[in-house]
Amino acid sequence: MQDFDSRSRSLRDALYVGKSFDVLDRPVFFGGRRAVFTLIDGFVKDELFEKIMEFLYSLKEDDPCFESEEKFLARAVPYCEAALEPDLDKAVTAILSGQTALLIEGFSQFLLLDIRTYPQRDTAEPEKDKVFRGSHDGFVETMVLNCALIRRRIRSPHLRMEAFQIGTASQTDIVLCYLADRADETLLSKLRGKLQNARVDALTMNSESLAEILLPHKWYNPFPRFKYTERPDAAAAQVLEGDVVLLVDNSPAAMTLPTSIFDILEEANDYYFPPLTGSYLRLTRMLVLILMLLITPVWLLLNQNPAWLPDGLRFLLPSEAPAVPLIWQLLILELGIDGLKLATLNTPSMLTTSLSVIAGIVVGDFAVQSGWFSAEAMLYMAFVALGGFNQPSFELGYAIKFMRIGLLVLTASLNLWGFIGGLVLILVIVLSCKTFSGHSYLYPLVPFDGKLLKKKLFRPSIKNQR
Repeated sequence: MQDFDSRSRSLRDALYVGKSFDVLDRPVFFGGRRAVFTLIDGFVKDELFEKIMEFLYSLKEDDPCFESEEKFLARAVPYCEAALEPDLDKAVTAILSGQTALLIEGFSQFLLLDIRTYPQRDTAEPEKDKVFRGSHDGFVETMVLNCALIRRRIRSPHLRMEAFQIGTASQTDIVLCYLADRADETLLSKLRGKLQNARVDALTMNSESLAEILLPHKWYNPFPRFKYTERPDAAAAQVLEGDVVLLVDNSPAAMTLPTSIFDILEEANDYYFPPLTGSYLRLTRMLVLILMLLITPVWLLLNQNPAWLPDGLRFLLPSEAPAVPLIWQLLILELGIDGLKLATLNTPSMLTTSLSVIAGIVVGDFAVQSGWFSAEAMLYMAFVALGGFNQPSFELGYAIKFMRIGLLVLTASLNLWGFIGGLVLILVIVLSCKTFSGHSYLYPLVPFDGKLLKKKLFRPSIKNQR
């Protein structure tokens, strides 16, 4: 067994104490024995640390707690979150995660005290997932607090929070959250295997990195396989339905799986209104998604074949021959909308009004007056842009966008056959997309399950869910 000096020196060398200013070791003397605290500055609750130090200084040399590490832990540590750790590497990882290590002369094991605290923002409602009614709190970047927000809503002994660490360099904490009596055990076993066998250096992009590790897919299939939410009530509802939620440290977004396209289209507001209103909102969202995909390709197809339109629908065609071909107008506007979104993200809040004026008047009105774009093309693309904000998932919105652009190009190139071929290609891509559990992305539509499909399309009442 290594002596105290050798053990403390090994810990100092492993953490490069003295080379990093925030890695601290604090030598102390109590009960006639030497000891040293090792911690990361900024991760420790100062009040708790002072209380523990005060108690330890009161110990006498002949106190029975010094007979063994186990007795010391049971009788001399006035804190609930404490454990013994014999392995140096695991102790180093715990310290870097924010725990405080105490090494005492005569003991071979490290005493780990979880008196850590992380800098964090307030649990305010997330900007993306706002609701008219309901709770207005949200996940933050601190794992323990996010778990507590779910525990607060599900007071069941069957609720499990399994912890994993991924990344040889980052050692990122991952929590697998589920209800043991409702979750699919086959799915859980598959998830555990993926998490335990993940071999990466770091989760540099938090939830997105984990998603690519768990379910790698072809680059040409942009449809999202995971549902993300920053709302604790939404995550708790998914857990209660038997789904599995993954929480990643330093990320406020919870990942839900397995996920079909119907799950992604659901929103918290659907459940904070009566069933009729919630069903209307959900069906409207689905209809807008279909229109986002088809409205501009169908309009382009009709412009290429004006004889198909009856006299009462001739107003759909441009009143004047456009200076720029319609297909190029639509493609340029597709890029222009994303350019405005990026400009909004990078514009300080005090200048957003100026950006709106430039985008709405200069880019919009003057582009039509100059003859570059037709008013009809601007109108339909404005509908597409507004429809994108109706979708709770950014990933799904961009997946539809890529499908729409491909459909536009095929329609412009091959007319009706290009339009039909594009729809078939989109259907093939969607059908080839599988959830993490191996089900179809369109389940319960494909394969058909009428009872479950009704539940996905229409918001059920609480009475029907029992």
